[in-house]
Amino acid sequence: MRREYWWRALAAVALPPRPRTLLVGLGGGTQVHLLHRLARPRSITLIERDPAILHAAWEFFGLKRVGGLEFLCGDTDVVVPWLAAVRRRFDFVMEDAAYADPTERAMTLPLALADRLSPRGVLVVNRHWRADAGRLLAALRPRFLDVRVRRVRREGENSLICCSRPLRQPGSAG
Repeated sequence: MRREYWWRALAAVALPPRPRTLLVGLGGGTQVHLLHRLARPRSITLIERDPAILHAAWEFFGLKRVGGLEFLCGDTDVVVPWLAAVRRRFDFVMEDAAYADPTERAMTLPLALADRLSPRGVLVVNRHWRADAGRLLAALRPRFLDVRVRRVRREGENSLICCSRPLRQPGSAG
């Protein structure tokens, strides 16, 4: 598992102690289990647009045995603005939902999530190296003191864009 991007996303950054966590894109929930093992999060909020994925992760991948999870089932175009409206902030955000999306959506989601970070927050975005990682990297650099790219495997296409120490943007809410 240490070779997979879920593990590398957590190993690539210095997580704040007991982070308030937002995971965007659930899959089987592997990262929930890893977070509990490595970081003892204060809370985990999950955004997943497909109720069938939530059900499968709950029933078959052990999430019902994990306490303290908040599930937000809906499209990020609705859920992320709601998080901004209610002024929710997170110490660790992992975005793994727009990996194969068209470039416009793949660019706007991480920028919106950057505004949901606490002052000590960390954002990790999983992207395809040749598709849009370079453009996203350029868009995120002015928003953080530290932005790094980690290739998951030399022969693979997954790249993790790791951003820490957010700078407040003019006009950012909350």
